[in-house]
Amino acid sequence: MEIVEFSGKILCQSHLHLGEGPTYDPHTGTAYWFDILNRELHELHVSSSRKTVHTLPVMGSVLARIDVARQLLVADTGLFVRDVASGELTMLVAVEDNPSNRSNDGRVHPSGALWTSTMGRNGEKGVGAIYHVAGTTVTKLVGDLTTPNAICFSPDGSAGFYVDTGVNKIMRVPLDSATGLPVGEATVFSDQSEAEGGVDGAISDLDGNLWSARWGEGAIDRYSPDGTHVARYTLPASQGSCPAFFGESADRIFVTSAWEGMTDEDRRHDPAAGQTFDLGITVRGKFEPAFKL
Repeated sequence: MEIVEFSGKILCQSHLHLGEGPTYDPHTGTAYWFDILNRELHELHVSSSRKTVHTLPVMGSVLARIDVARQLLVADTGLFVRDVASGELTMLVAVEDNPSNRSNDGRVHPSGALWTSTMGRNGEKGVGAIYHVAGTTVTKLVGDLTTPNAICFSPDGSAGFYVDTGVNKIMRVPLDSATGLPVGEATVFSDQSEAEGGVDGAISDLDGNLWSARWGEGAIDRYSPDGTHVARYTLPASQGSCPAFFGESADRIFVTSAWEGMTDEDRRHDPAAGQTFDLGITVRGKFEPAFKL
């Protein structure tokens, strides 16, 4: 496995409790991400470095474009349509009725359907799940998960990926490219169960490589299309949580991080914990599709 030392920069110096859910809107040149636990949506216009922090009434974790005026916001109490200009949220659909759970990882399939996940607010074992959302139709795909993560899709939409962090086996599921629904059973794409750290958020590039944050190890890992762990790109913070492609050609990667669970002493030894980083490499990425209502 190749080790690539960090050559990037700090994209945002804010120290987030649980930075997560990064995404990029190429129509406006704007990067977004969440501090889940502090109920904040962070917005950065990349070329001007103009930063805005939106306080949320819900615990958001996933954002997706709908159109020029609207976004989909996935939160602990369900899915909302967010008015970009005002920030107003309108309830779209509830995902589940368990108030002890919150939303976690998610991503839009090339078909325009959403895969989203839930987990216990305190990391309770086996209470989480992954759902498929087409418009307002919610279908449960996988249950009995503790910390669902790494949701992403092959470039043609014919495969989906996910992991239960802690179990650390990245799963691959054959999908109907037209709907994003499974057409076969999940199999192990890459078994990381004996490795250190937890497999966290992930993205898939145009060549079918999977890029995943490794929580606790301060890294982004790259897997080849056959699941081989081929490279590790180090980060300045130990708890990197999720990558996203950004830039005019989706050829760069930015990464969120967190100080969740750290003691004061831990944070003194990890001073960049919670900051957001430009990984500093050039890739063949792809922009996220819009969610179809």
